[in-house]
Amino acid sequence: MARRRFLVEQIRDNAAELRGEDARHLARVLRAEPGQQYEIADGHGVYLAEISAVEKERVIFRVVEALETSPPPVRLTLFAALVKFDRFEWLVEKATELGVASIVPVNAARSEKGLLEAARKRAERWRRIAHESAQQARRLSAPEIGEPRSLAAGMVAAGLRYFLDEKPGAPPLAAVIPPASERRPSDSVALLTGPEGGWTDAERAAAIASGWTAVSLGPLILRAETAAIAAAGILTHAWWASQLE
Repeated sequence: MARRRFLVEQIRDNAAELRGEDARHLARVLRAEPGQQYEIADGHGVYLAEISAVEKERVIFRVVEALETSPPPVRLTLFAALVKFDRFEWLVEKATELGVASIVPVNAARSEKGLLEAARKRAERWRRIAHESAQQARRLSAPEIGEPRSLAAGMVAAGLRYFLDEKPGAPPLAAVIPPASERRPSDSVALLTGPEGGWTDAERAAAIASGWTAVSLGPLILRAETAAIAAAGILTHAWWASQLE
């Protein structure tokens, strides 16, 4: 069984510490004791670490050795239109597991009224969900959770840009990504996913005018959060598979 991994803010002088909920869980639930070994990650590398001290609100680690790790296959930013918060939390959890680098909540014309303002109060909870999911998925770091913003502000992105379009005629997502020989881990890819009611014609036109490519996941009508995760899975898997060829 793989060792539990914990994300730490920094490693200094071969030492690191956990605070807050992670430390309480390790100390009270897992009954951690000095001498036990876990993995820790600081966003740059992964290390085998031994607990040197357990306190009420803090667990201190001593680094034993650096461990091999693979970099993310691609830097994928998910611009996700706001949906009901229980579903958006699920989206954050699963996107984190898939290796998405950044999640940006955006407010579309057909997002429910009031979600944008309420989302600003939920951002910290989403960051906690992402943090826990990143540890479970054994990532190097948790994805960045951007501040909720308008769709127009969310359309500003660099690199390859795709938006999911439920309107017939858009090509399959898998058909428009670059061939394997042209994919690199340094690539930046942005994915824009819509709300439950889909895009308005004005939003669709604005996305195309801003350089986004309309893509489809097929003829079935998917829930907004399902579509976001399916597309993120296609993109991350494509870049990962290209590194194996």
